[in-house]
Amino acid sequence: MPYVNIRIAGSLSREQKQKIAEEITDTLERIALKPKSYNYIAFDELPDENWAIAGKLLDED
Repeated sequence: MPYVNIRIAGSLSREQKQKIAEEITDTLERIALKPKSYNYIAFDELPDENWAIAGKLLDED
């Protein structure tokens, strides 16, 4: 049973999440031969202040 966790800085709309979930589920079904009902996908949306790249928080200018 595939479990996919997507962590993203900022937020996605409901429509974006739906499309991403459909695409990932279709890919797992097509390539890994996992039935759609076996796939679990979770979205973790984190504020920019909780992400850092190259030592700087994303909410810094």
